[in-house]
Amino acid sequence: MEEPVPDLASELLAYGYTSRRHVMPESHRRRIDTVQDPAFVDGLADADMDSLRQKRKLCNELDAELSYYRRLLHGRLDLLSFEIRRRSGEETRSLIEALPEILASEMPSASRTGMARSLPIDAPEIPDSGRRAVDRVLGDDFLTKLPLLGDVELEEIRASLADVEQVVSKDRRTVFSAHEIINDELARRYRDGLTSVDELLKSS
Repeated sequence: MEEPVPDLASELLAYGYTSRRHVMPESHRRRIDTVQDPAFVDGLADADMDSLRQKRKLCNELDAELSYYRRLLHGRLDLLSFEIRRRSGEETRSLIEALPEILASEMPSASRTGMARSLPIDAPEIPDSGRRAVDRVLGDDFLTKLPLLGDVELEEIRASLADVEQVVSKDRRTVFSAHEIINDELARRYRDGLTSVDELLKSS
């Protein structure tokens, strides 16, 4: 059995991957359920501007949170894939040697969906425990034990991460769709002279 990679835990800690359990806050759960409810975008034509701005703000915040969790999931998937390739002989570098390159690809970038963020994506407040699948896979500190895990276990973990990533990505698409519907209503009001640019840009 291989010995643990020297200093892997400290290297991952420096990148923020094992410093604490990454669990979706309860507030996120309630908010994503709100946006997923069809009623969230019903009756927008009759909603006041404050309500529309609050809904738009909620979508922006959820997009930031979901993007953060996707980045954590992608980072773990990339690390697992590298370790699997290393074991098969496709990679000659150690995990520590490849770590900066692997994780650099998961740094935040401008959103392709147009929901741009002016601030970095920081970790949300993390409670002590969580129940959803994303809570479990992000709370499993398997990264520091990669060289000790069997091949079958590696594949099982990778499959679990991939499944959860699909759920998080689906949630993000739902948030983006709601954001677009709200923006369309705001644009309609501007075209019809029912609101001003200042009102559109006003923070909630």
